[in-house]
Amino acid sequence: MVTVGATTLVRKFGEYQDVALREPVAITSNGRERLILLSADEYKRLKRRDRRVLARADFTPEELAAIAASDAPAETAQFNHEVK
Repeated sequence: MVTVGATTLVRKFGEYQDVALREPVAITSNGRERLILLSADEYKRLKRRDRRVLARADFTPEELAAIAASDAPAETAQFNHEVK
């Protein structure tokens, strides 16, 4: 990922706009990353990967019963300590 200061970005926006079509550009202010400039295609790809979080009220009673009756795979037992 290319990193550029905000002042430089303003002066050479066209150049970094072209770079952002190939890879993300980190924009810094006072030495800290503040923003990421990326192509519209990459943004749309990331948005498609967004996940929707559901609340308990979003499930039907049948779905809740199916979830309650399900068993986690044995390989997930290593994480049981995280929910106690």
